Amino acid sequence: MLSEVLSASIIGIDAHPVAVEVDITSRGLPHFSMVGLPDAAVKESKDRVRAALKNIGFHFPLKQITVNLAPADLKKEGSSFDLPIAIGIIAAEGVLEPSSTAGYLFTGELSLNGAIKPVSGALSMAMKAREMGLKGIIIPEENASEAAVVKDIPVFGLKSLPDVIEFLRDGRKEPPFEIDVNQEMRENSVYEDDFVEVKGQEHAKRAFEVAAAGGHNMLMIGPPGSGKTMLAKRLPSILPGMTFEEALETTRIHSVSGLLRNGQALLAIRPFRSPHHTISDVALIGGGQVPKPGEVSLAHNGVLFLDELPEFKRNVLEVLRQPLENGEVTVSRAVASITYPASFMLLSAMNPCF
Repeated sequence: MLSEVLSASIIGIDAHPVAVEVDITSRGLPHFSMVGLPDAAVKESKDRVRAALKNIGFHFPLKQITVNLAPADLKKEGSSFDLPIAIGIIAAEGVLEPSSTAGYLFTGELSLNGAIKPVSGALSMAMKAREMGLKGIIIPEENASEAAVVKDIPVFGLKSLPDVIEFLRDGRKEPPFEIDVNQEMRENSVYEDDFVEVKGQEHAKRAFEVAAAGGHNMLMIGPPGSGKTMLAKRLPSILPGMTFEEALETTRIHSVSGLLRNGQALLAIRPFRSPHHTISDVALIGGGQVPKPGEVSLAHNGVLFLDELPEFKRNVLEVLRQPLENGEVTVSRAVASITYPASFMLLSAMNPCF
């Protein structure tokens, strides 16, 4: 029997729909195959899915199982396909009506006991589900607050695979998860390091205020221990408050990078990134075999602090040209060419040269 479950794959900071097609036939020897350009983490999902189904009391079929992740030419990464694959197998076995999964987007990593673990990029997936006009998105409970920031799309955060099966089979009236965005913005807009804590340093504080007011980049020159790093850490607290649109875009970048705390809905404070001077150009600008955001994108709408500026490699500093000029960076690789937002305030520090 054939079933189809909708999921999504993250490319850059955007979610792309992926149809998880499961075909089960009793002819031939038992075999589990997966096609559609899955990476190692996706291929390993068959073992997690098999153990999770067995441990919740479901008789795993000893048949030929073929899982197709369509479109087949799109690289699939991560463990977020565990849940849709499991639901597809259950639906193909006739435990669920194939129509019960229609209109929902599924994502989640399965534990061996059937619990659903959080995944990266839930916010982007919720935005894609709203764009597609779906009935809702079924995600791990820890990702529910993050996805609920997106309005006009019901978000169902569930704890375990049995909860998902019950929701789909019995039509359980599970209320969608909702949050107060204004309250989240207020609660998450408190800085740990505040500029008001700085005593003295009047000339330096005046320079910081002028730079913050105009969005200017800065270079601090002073001997070790003069307070350069201490001032730099407190600069975001005097920048203008984040708007909801800025917070949403910044949260998306940190979400796909897996940097949001479990249960965190919004990143409402301006990010402060301070990479070590041994950082590579790829780590700073973004990239990799499958491109990921770099430090310049993680500092979007915030501050990028380069301490000990002369210690950075020349090629690392040269790649800052495009994001400083355009507020974005384009990473081109064999698999894709992706543009990340990278509008930040550059703050650097160095010791005097004698």
